[in-house]
Amino acid sequence: MSSPKPGGDTAAPRRRRGPASRRSGYAIGIVVNAALLYAGNVWPGWWVLPFLTEDTRQVIGVVNLSLLTGMVANFACLLLDRPWMKALADLATLGIGLVVLVQLWQVFPFDFQDSTLDWALIARVVLVAAMAGSAIGIIAQVVALFRSLLGREGK
Repeated sequence: MSSPKPGGDTAAPRRRRGPASRRSGYAIGIVVNAALLYAGNVWPGWWVLPFLTEDTRQVIGVVNLSLLTGMVANFACLLLDRPWMKALADLATLGIGLVVLVQLWQVFPFDFQDSTLDWALIARVVLVAAMAGSAIGIIAQVVALFRSLLGREGK
């Protein structure tokens, strides 16, 4: 049985996953983003989804940029598996993701008219929650980046 740490914290220290596990995750992230790019732009294409309107054309470019950023970020982490690189990659993907969310809010390329449920309201609530989560994530990754650069990660 472990004794409490000073200050009453009994939580075990958080350990990073092993290098092989992290690299597998980066590789899977690259494949998933590539598959989403293909599915959204080639086959079957975003236009087959009945709830997306023609206004989707206004946001598809930034959505594609987000997916490409994710691929590049995962590739960079695959090549250089360091905490500062992971924090920097996460900052890039969160930043572009936030831009996507804001554009989705502004354009709102969704049509849920054939439903008795207010899906438009649900979609707006999800967008706001995602924007808030992205903002919090950006702050957390800035802290993680500075901690790793100062040699204080995991402390």
